[in-house]
Amino acid sequence: MIDVEDLIALVRNYNPRTNDDLIRRAYDYGRRMHEGQFRQSGEPYFTHPVAVAAILTEMRLDDATIVTALLHDTIEDTKSTYTEVEQKFGPEVAELVDGVTKLTNLQLSSAQSKQSENFRKLFFAMSKDLRVILVKLADRLHNMRTIKSMRPEKQAQKARETMEIYAPLAGRMGMQWMREELEDLSFRVLNPEARNSILRRFVTLQRESGDVIPKITADIRLELDRAGIEADVYGRAKKPYSIWRKMQEKDLAFSRLSDIYGFRIITRSVADCYRILGVIHQRWRAVPGRFKDYISQPKSNGYRSIHATVSGRDGKRVEVQIRTREMHEVAEAGVAAHWSYRDGVRSLNPFAVDPAKWITTLTERFDEGDHDEFLEHVKLEMYSDQVFCFTPKGDVVQLPRGATPLDYAYAIHTRIGNACVSAKVDGIRVPLWTRLRNGQSVEIITAEGQRPQASWIDIVVTGRAKAAIRKSLREEDRSRFIKLGRELARVTFERFGKKATDKALQTAARTLGLPGEEELLARVGSAEISAQQVVELLYPDLTAPQDEVDAARPVMGLPEDLPFRRAACCQPLPGERIVGITYRGKGVVAHAIDCPALAEVEDQPERWIDLHWQSGKHAAVNTVSLDLTILNAHGVLGRVCTLIGDRKANISDLRFVDRKPDYYRITADVDLRDIEHLHNVMTALEAETDVARVSRLRDMHRKP
Repeated sequence: MIDVEDLIALVRNYNPRTNDDLIRRAYDYGRRMHEGQFRQSGEPYFTHPVAVAAILTEMRLDDATIVTALLHDTIEDTKSTYTEVEQKFGPEVAELVDGVTKLTNLQLSSAQSKQSENFRKLFFAMSKDLRVILVKLADRLHNMRTIKSMRPEKQAQKARETMEIYAPLAGRMGMQWMREELEDLSFRVLNPEARNSILRRFVTLQRESGDVIPKITADIRLELDRAGIEADVYGRAKKPYSIWRKMQEKDLAFSRLSDIYGFRIITRSVADCYRILGVIHQRWRAVPGRFKDYISQPKSNGYRSIHATVSGRDGKRVEVQIRTREMHEVAEAGVAAHWSYRDGVRSLNPFAVDPAKWITTLTERFDEGDHDEFLEHVKLEMYSDQVFCFTPKGDVVQLPRGATPLDYAYAIHTRIGNACVSAKVDGIRVPLWTRLRNGQSVEIITAEGQRPQASWIDIVVTGRAKAAIRKSLREEDRSRFIKLGRELARVTFERFGKKATDKALQTAARTLGLPGEEELLARVGSAEISAQQVVELLYPDLTAPQDEVDAARPVMGLPEDLPFRRAACCQPLPGERIVGITYRGKGVVAHAIDCPALAEVEDQPERWIDLHWQSGKHAAVNTVSLDLTILNAHGVLGRVCTLIGDRKANISDLRFVDRKPDYYRITADVDLRDIEHLHNVMTALEAETDVARVSRLRDMHRKP
C-alpha cells in the first residue's frame, strides 16, 4: 500500500502548493475508519481507497478530489457520518463523498426499468459536480484491476456492468485510456479465450515480421527531422478488445485486419499539425475514407486531433494521430482536464471543455419522455461514433453514425422534424431512411399539416428523434386513449366496489408524478399503466391477500383491560423488538428495546410487560419522524413527497427546521406499516440525488 508521504509526493509532482496536512488527516481518518476491514483478497480494505487516490493523481486532480478518494467508502461502510466528514474536511469534500456514496448505491445493471431510472439519477448526480463520477470511475478501475479475488459470478456481473456503462462513459468523457483499460479488463473476464487468441496472434505476428513499432516510429521521426518539425512520436499496438470489436463489426479474420498499430505525433502548434499531415501523406499512401479532422471539428468533450490511416512499412496499415501538447492533455484527461493542475495552479488549457457546458449538452434533451427513452438516448450518446453534416448555410450538425435525414431534421428543431416530408443530400432528393455520411450537405423539405408517422420510429436512431416522434404520436391519439382509459378505469374500480371519481384519479396521478387526471387516463388507455395498478396504488388493502392486523391492538402479550399506544420518544414500528411499560392513567406504552427512556424505569421491573408484534399485515398508521436535508431548488420538495407517496406512505405533517439559500432541513412525519416499509422509504430517499441526508428522528424530549 502507498504510504501517505508517497501519495503526497505524487500530488506535489503536479501541485507543489498542495495542502499536505489535509491529505495526511484524510489518510489517517480513512485508515482508522476502515481498521479491521479486509478486501476479499485478504488485503486491508484501506489499500483500495489509497489506490483510487493514486489513480486520480495521474489525472492531476485537485486536493478535494484526492481527499474524496481516500474517504469515498467511509460513509457507506464505516461508522463515519456525513456530519463528521463535513466537520473534519469541509462541505465540499462532504458533498463529494456523499455523491460517490449515492452512486455506489445505484444498482445500474439491474432490471431494465430500474436501470433507466438509475441512469437518470447518475447523470443528474454528474451534473452537480463531475468530480463525483471521476472518483467513481477510478474506483471501478481499481476494482477491475483486482477482480480476480471475487467469485466467478460476481466477476461476470461487474465486468458486464463495466462494459455496458462505465467504459463507454469514460470514453464519452474523453478519457480514452481509461475506456480501453476498462474494456480490456472486462474482456479478460467475459471472453478470456478470445482475448488469449488475439494475444497469441500478436506473438506470432511479431515472430514473423519483428516488432514493427520501433521501426515505423523511427521512419516517422526521420521524415519529421528532414522537414525541420519538432515533435514527439509514440507507437503502440491496440488493445485486444479494440481488435476483437473490429473483427466482429467488420467480420474479418485477424490476418485481414488493418491498422492494429497506432502512432501519436505530439507537436507544438496547430500549424505544425497540418504540416506533419502533409509530410505523412507525402511519404506514405493515404487510405481513402480513413481521415478525420477533429481539430477543425472538435468532439463535444473537447477532443481535438487529426486521424489519418496510411499504408506504412511493408504495406501494413497504421493509424496516425496528430495533435498539440495541450490537445494531448485533453485527449488523456478528457473532461477532467478542467481540474488539472500544473505548478500548483489550475492549468488554463484552451481546449479543455467546461464540465458544466458538457453535461448540459448531454442532458438538455432528456427532460421530456419517460425513463426508458432517457436510457435509450443516453446509450446512443455514449456509444455512437459521430458523423458531421452541413446545413445549407454551412453550419455543422453532429449526429451518431447511422443517422438519417429525419435525425438531422429533429437535431435542428422538433418542429422541423415533425413537418418533414423529404430531404435533399448534396442537392439530390433521397428517401428519409438514407444513412448520412461525413461531410454531406443536408436540406430538409417541410410541409404544413404534416405529422410524424409511426414507421418513423424504425427509421431514426437518435434518442431525441425517437422521443419527439413518440410524443407526437401520443398527442395525436390522446383523445382516443383518454376515452378508452376512462372506461377501463370505471370497470376496474367497480370490480373492487369503488368509483373512479375525479378526486381518486387526480390523487393517483399526483402519486405517480403525472401532471393530471387526463395524462393518467391517456396512459391507461395506451396500456402504459394498467387500471389494476391504479386501484392497487389507491387501495392496496383491497388487493392484498394478507390478513390485516387490528390497528387498536397490534401486539401480543397486552392485558385486555389496558389501553395501548406507541412511545412518542422512540416511535417503534412492527418488526422491531419492543417492550411494554405501564404508566398510571396511560395504560401500556411500547418502547423500542434500545430506547434510552427505559433507563428511567430500570429499577421498576413490575412495570415491564413482554410484548411482541402480531403477525400479518399492519395498517400504515404508525407515524415515524424523518429528518431530511434537501437541495433548495425548484421542484425538489415535490419530488421528495412523490417518492414517499410512491412507496405507499402518507405524510401526516411537514415542518421546516432550517432554511438556507442552498438547502432546506425539514422534519416529515410519515405514516408507515412496519420497519420494512420504513427501510423502503429511506432507501428511495437516500438514492435521490437532491436529498443530502435522511435519518430517523428519535426525540427523547417527547413524553412517552
